[in-house]
Amino acid sequence: MSDRRAGTDANGDGARGDRRERDRCRLCGTPLPATDGEPAASGFCSTGCRDVAAEFGPSESDGAAAPSERSGGAGDRKRDRSRDSGANRDEKDAVRTFLRIDGMHSATCEAFLEAVAEGRDGVTDAEASYVTETIRVDHDPDRIAAADLEDALSTVGYTAYLREEATADDDTGATRRAREMTGLRKRRADDMLEMRYVVGIVFGSFLLLPFVAVFYPMYLTELTNWGAIAHFEDVFTGFSGPMYLPLFLVMTGAIVYLTGGPLLRGAYVSLKLRRPTTDLLAALTILSAYVYAAIASGLGRTDIYFDLTIVVASLVMGATYYETTVKRRATDRLTDLTVSQVDTARLYAADGSTTEVPVGDLESGDRVLVREGERIPVDGRLAEGECAVDEAVVTGESLPVTKREGDEVVGGSVVTTDAAVVDVGDQTTSSIERLTRVVWNVQSADHGVTHRADELAAVLTPLVFAAALVVGTSALLIGADEITVSLSVLMTLMVASPWALGFATPYSVARSLQAALDRGIVVFDETVFERLRSVDVVVFDKTGTLTTGEMTVREADAPADLLAAAAALEQRAAHPAAAAIARAFDGDDDDAAADTSTHADGGSATAGGRDVGDVRDFRTHATGVEGTVDGQTVLVGHPDLFRERGWELSSALEGRIADARDAGRLPVVVGRDGAAEGIVVVGDEPRQAWEETVAALDEDGIDVVVLTGDEGASADAFDRHSGVDRVFAGVPPNGKAAAIRRLTADRRVAMVGDGTNDAPALAAADLGISLGSGTALAADAADLAIVDDDLAAVERAFALAQTARDRIRQNLGLAFAYNAIAVPAAALGLVNPLVTTVAIAVGTLLIVGNAERSLLPE
Repeated sequence: MSDRRAGTDANGDGARGDRRERDRCRLCGTPLPATDGEPAASGFCSTGCRDVAAEFGPSESDGAAAPSERSGGAGDRKRDRSRDSGANRDEKDAVRTFLRIDGMHSATCEAFLEAVAEGRDGVTDAEASYVTETIRVDHDPDRIAAADLEDALSTVGYTAYLREEATADDDTGATRRAREMTGLRKRRADDMLEMRYVVGIVFGSFLLLPFVAVFYPMYLTELTNWGAIAHFEDVFTGFSGPMYLPLFLVMTGAIVYLTGGPLLRGAYVSLKLRRPTTDLLAALTILSAYVYAAIASGLGRTDIYFDLTIVVASLVMGATYYETTVKRRATDRLTDLTVSQVDTARLYAADGSTTEVPVGDLESGDRVLVREGERIPVDGRLAEGECAVDEAVVTGESLPVTKREGDEVVGGSVVTTDAAVVDVGDQTTSSIERLTRVVWNVQSADHGVTHRADELAAVLTPLVFAAALVVGTSALLIGADEITVSLSVLMTLMVASPWALGFATPYSVARSLQAALDRGIVVFDETVFERLRSVDVVVFDKTGTLTTGEMTVREADAPADLLAAAAALEQRAAHPAAAAIARAFDGDDDDAAADTSTHADGGSATAGGRDVGDVRDFRTHATGVEGTVDGQTVLVGHPDLFRERGWELSSALEGRIADARDAGRLPVVVGRDGAAEGIVVVGDEPRQAWEETVAALDEDGIDVVVLTGDEGASADAFDRHSGVDRVFAGVPPNGKAAAIRRLTADRRVAMVGDGTNDAPALAAADLGISLGSGTALAADAADLAIVDDDLAAVERAFALAQTARDRIRQNLGLAFAYNAIAVPAAALGLVNPLVTTVAIAVGTLLIVGNAERSLLPE
């Protein structure tokens, strides 16, 4: 998608630039609240940002509007050229376009596509990441359009398309249909790879039949001198005659194209960039065997290696296809990215009528109606009345917030009580959309880690070519003809090139990813294991991560019949605290749920295991509910609601309210007939095994930090744990990302979160880990997801990373089994297609057998 840059460079000079800097938080760049008190007067948007800045000291990234640089773990790190990653370009008319690229699988692909993009007229910058299959291009739309970028980057087997089907002036993102089409394109690309592979295998199997039935027995008799070679040579002559040679050449070439096409493309890219990879090593074996077989067949020789061409291409691409299949299986475990986004809005007219319109059609000054339970589509201000809004998806705060006329509301948040009429702000975007763009900016600058196998390939490729040069030169010096020299060089490339590195790496990676998936750990990037091993600090979000994020009743002090009446009222409310109270007091003494029925216009209800009588005159307030139960007026809600209504609140009850707030919990007051009679304390529960997880990380020498958007003492229980090194409360989303950037300055950091508000921090960390109950934007920003909300899986992932590294190293060593057999055989003059096939079989079986062993104890 493309979006226009809003505003000018934050680093501009003059009084206007200075004023703009003073109006933003010194840590995270969030606009400061309009107040003269703390923390705004100190230059921070929250106490959390102030505490983070005090803990880590000054940083050159202070005041950045959003994270613009991701610190890649063990891989290359690239700095975002734009200081403001929520914006596009400093140039007035430049736009930033994000494209998905099918076919990226290495750091070499990144460099190639960046070079292609930057070579186009009108492109000023490009950042690619194979980890997220994304490229971000800054360009002049008058000189090169987004569609032209798609065409330019759809080259040599890569397929490019807009990450979201949006125009340069549409900041709202794509429609749900467009996002579905994006996923469909990705699946079609994977299906095409599968089809090509299957077709190649089918035709390859037919071509291998003559080798198995005729050629291999002949090669065996040559080696053993069994004396039956004449018969096989006669049959061989028939297969290699003028009729069959063209068929072998054409069919084998077609198989290489269908099955090994992506591999040959990777080899071409590596040659073009002068960065040898395992693709190049495998391609050397495949092409040298094919050319050797063509020449040998034309000369009437028996040592033709079409089988080597077919088998190597099939094995290497089979491992790649297997890896792709496992990654697809992992992706299918997750929810859609659209979970927190809104595609349409209800435009509210002056006469009270409404019209449903696309969010992209909204303009500043429009009014939209948001009903109870719906998400607010864009940022704005509450135009009239008051309501309660759950902003947890954006801010991370676990408790809903009361909004009154004139208060700002955040796009993506949920109206939990009453309806809201919202005046659309100056920018018709939501905080969800801006967080999404922040994540994309960070992701596209996140270069992948170069495979250890590719590092080996960079060393070995020159050695293979050098060996071929030495052999060819030696053959010339002893007077060999050109054909003999050519065959000698090709034979050297066939037996010396360690092509099996291209098989061992994807197969080992696929097995590691599958092992993680079987344990509820979804890995998006195969380099995540390497990043895990280098982590020094694990940062946990609190709400929804260390806690369940679901409201439960922690304590209650009120008459039983009043609690039952409160539950009957709360059954009609749409507030998380209301649901908790209804669950807690709507059941029998054995905590089994009671049979209940509610009626909007009154009627009987059951609570506490007994009939509480009629509920009449039910009313919803912004901070509570009210109704008549058994002839008594019952009020349930925030203490301020009781004060506003003039209901009596005793000093003892005021003290209980203060204690609950000091503990970071939500006090809900219950009363009847003009007086408050008790309190229900609501809060979210810590997750099971959080203490064990923190303790295990501490034992491994990993520091633990807790970040939360909640204020007050809600995080004190975590701060008291001996394994937690530091807790920061009241930290907004951008503040979390800023804290992560501070930590990554000198340490490797993993971030564990679950909400959309955590997405920038997840993307900014060296490694992002999201929990399965979280939003899909959090999952999209993360490198690893825990499917079942099992915090213990975090420690399990670290253990898996260690064993996965050992297994891959072992398999890279086993990949040389082919060369260990073929090279000595060639030196002794005993090599033939049967020997190379045996070498392939031995090496492949060793790699597969080792990879299939369990990575962790069952």
